[in-house]
Amino acid sequence: MDQDICPPDRPAQGSTPQIRENFSFNKMLTSLGASYAFNSFVVAERTPHKKAASQMDVILHVGAHRTGSTSFQHYMRANRATLDGAGIGFWGPWRTRKGVLDGLTDTPATPAEARRRAGRVQMNLRSAEKRGLGALVVSDENLIGTPRRCVRAGALYPEIGLRMARVAAGFAPVTRVNLQIRSLDMWWASALAFLVPRGMPLPTEAKLEALANASRSWRHVITDLACACPGADITVTVFERFADRPEALFEAITGQSGPESQPGAFWANRCPDLAALRTCLAERGEDPAQLPGEGRWQPFDFTQAARLREAYADDLFWLRAGADGLATLTETAASDRPGTNLGKDLQARGQRHDRPARRLAPTR
Repeated sequence: MDQDICPPDRPAQGSTPQIRENFSFNKMLTSLGASYAFNSFVVAERTPHKKAASQMDVILHVGAHRTGSTSFQHYMRANRATLDGAGIGFWGPWRTRKGVLDGLTDTPATPAEARRRAGRVQMNLRSAEKRGLGALVVSDENLIGTPRRCVRAGALYPEIGLRMARVAAGFAPVTRVNLQIRSLDMWWASALAFLVPRGMPLPTEAKLEALANASRSWRHVITDLACACPGADITVTVFERFADRPEALFEAITGQSGPESQPGAFWANRCPDLAALRTCLAERGEDPAQLPGEGRWQPFDFTQAARLREAYADDLFWLRAGADGLATLTETAASDRPGTNLGKDLQARGQRHDRPARRLAPTR
């Protein structure tokens, strides 16, 4: 069990550990403060003698998987030159995985190893800042875990707290973290369809029932994320509105308008349909008749899917009600919001349209 993300060899003067209460639903996160008290973990305070914090905003887009994250990364990469000119840098999976962030989310063997990983990140951040960047968007959905681990555990991102606490320590300070969520019945179905061609067997009825009855939902994931990144603004967007509009997601994440794109131009990494899944099963010697029908695969029955949709509706209700002050929900793209100018038909209306006609109702 991990006792600390990156425990210092000797506390610096004036840097006593700050105990932050963690009433998260994920008790894994509490292991970070096992030496202090249950339901708490240690957050190292920045000391005055350390180097001044960077003026560059660090914005983490952490997925989730199957919510258009790959499409967003392709959009950012295609517009790299334009964004660089606007002072916005971008790190995608091709740079973070086996690169700048290699091993950052894993448990360090020694405190020195943890410092080396964080130092590598800080060195690259300083390099980006020297280029004159005002903001850096880092997009990698694997920072919070993988769909395979979710399926194996039967829960949504059970390790997100531990992993993101290490990420936040390496990037410190983090300005904002964005998480895009999706209806749970569609998320699990997409994750399963994504994993079957990658060697995962078809889920059993017992497994599907366990996933449908799982108590962990997006609310728990967001709570763990907020506890792991206490100094960052947590923003939540919805797949149903932003998946095919990466420029709108860019604006929701950064607060700045991004390069325009045609709807669906960056729709990448779609899950295979039933025909493709049957082909995959046949190629590995399994009976393709296990997946009859056409179109999208929905492994859950009506009752199971309804239960998952209800859990997602509860998550959205919690987010709309303020998410206990932990996160901010953005459901509508800025360009979809009503403008200040009235429509042409309404411009001709005035006060006279609000007066009663002062006529008696016709009698029979």
